[in-house]
Amino acid sequence: MSKNFIITLTVVVLGLFGIYFITSNNSSNKSTPSTNTSKLSNNVIGENKKNVVLVEYGDYQCPACAAYYPIIKQLVEEYKSDIQFQFRNFPLQQIHQNARAASRAAEAAGKQNKFWEMHDLLYEQQSAWEQSTSANVIFEQYAKQLGLNVETYKTDFASNEINEIINADFNEGTRLGVESTPTFFLQGKKLDNPPRDLDGWKKLINEQIKTAN
Repeated sequence: MSKNFIITLTVVVLGLFGIYFITSNNSSNKSTPSTNTSKLSNNVIGENKKNVVLVEYGDYQCPACAAYYPIIKQLVEEYKSDIQFQFRNFPLQQIHQNARAASRAAEAAGKQNKFWEMHDLLYEQQSAWEQSTSANVIFEQYAKQLGLNVETYKTDFASNEINEIINADFNEGTRLGVESTPTFFLQGKKLDNPPRDLDGWKKLINEQIKTAN
């Protein structure tokens, strides 16, 4: 069984799960929540010399997001001077018990300029914390590992400010039609069938660079 097939199967299964969750959630909330755009996260990487922006709405506990993570990381590394990549929080907390706490951990690390380091650790170590009943303790260990001031991290982790950032991201994603994770937007357009391998992503990015320039 090929690695690409496994990734594809994972994405399909988790996508259906996410769609079911969002559909169920939206059916009980008739109106789309408004977004305070001043509170949206600002986790960006890349010099964007070619004026191409890729945004991911992700859930750190989502297996499909974890499957995409190494592909997107390599893509961003190869195109970091040409594009801008942005990550926004979309924790499906009703089906992923530790997803929101993981988003809190990443945003708290970001307050000490270590967002991407924590982002990477959370995906790379997903199996170590996803079912844990003490995920917060594990995340504090990651904070220490990254050289953060742990007491400051803990204060930020519990803060209303970070809670509002996550809520703003989630509400904006909902407004834009996010129905599962990961969901990608390229140049502001939602990708209904994002590539599932690096070559596919590179082809798509190259096409957008050509169009944008």
